[in-house]
Amino acid sequence: MSIKTTLKRNSVFSAVHGNFRVIFRSMLLNLSPTIATKYYYKKSLGKNLNLTNPTEFNEKIQWLKLNWQHPLVSKCGDKYAMREYVESCDSGEILNTLYGVYEDPSQIEWNKLPQKFALKATHGCGFNIICDDKNKLDKEAVLQQLNKWMKVDYSNKNAELHYKKMTPRIICEEYIETDSGFFPDDYKIYCFNGKPQIVLVCTDRKMGYRRSLLNVDWEKIDITKEGYNFDPPNKPKCFDEMLKYAEVLSKPFPFVRVDFYDYNGKPSLGEMTFTPAAGVANYYTDKGSKLLGGMLKLPKPYKQN
Repeated sequence: MSIKTTLKRNSVFSAVHGNFRVIFRSMLLNLSPTIATKYYYKKSLGKNLNLTNPTEFNEKIQWLKLNWQHPLVSKCGDKYAMREYVESCDSGEILNTLYGVYEDPSQIEWNKLPQKFALKATHGCGFNIICDDKNKLDKEAVLQQLNKWMKVDYSNKNAELHYKKMTPRIICEEYIETDSGFFPDDYKIYCFNGKPQIVLVCTDRKMGYRRSLLNVDWEKIDITKEGYNFDPPNKPKCFDEMLKYAEVLSKPFPFVRVDFYDYNGKPSLGEMTFTPAAGVANYYTDKGSKLLGGMLKLPKPYKQN
């Protein structure tokens, strides 16, 4: 066993190394968001980031992150604040049922929650706890995890600046499942300059993602590396409704990915994402990345005062 492997398995070393990494990322981001972005991009994809004349999809996502900082991006990227925007677009019917919103995990009243629910921290990505049986839930462990998430400044992870402007909160929403009791498929609609163009369908979410990339006519498109693009499931009956809502919600944005579930034949909004895969997705082919990049017309820079 190498020294490197031994150190990685040492819990004390791992904790110290993890803390150092968090501090380093925070310092780098505070020093210069552009330098931090170029560092993460090179570290993730092994190539330099072109911000002067971006052509690839990842490059343009990074450009938008640094140069188009409209307040709606932070608002709609926040899983709770997004709801107000959706309501303002006369689309509140696609919002999942909200059981509660908490500024501190200790505020959760477990006895008032149904047997199944989903807890989410609103200011980051992947901060989700899905409960399918409240009687079996380790509430102390859940509170410990939620408290840990509430202290995270998610912007430090990959220099995604809009997360820094979000207020950490916990929301509790309705548990969404299929008639068979499985997680529903996830329909992620890529909207370029207010128009839905690409659909990423994620299936088998409990066992590990299987991706299918399609155009809005539900035709498979070849823009990913081998092993990343599976045959799609059947098109949901409410897909046209998803496209309609995606177009309405995406109207102000150069790019946003609007995520839906098919819940009892109706679209249910999951989230709105502005930096998919943190702008360092490694599963596109060069041709595919340029194809997506060509769909995105960059606006004039927008910086908040």
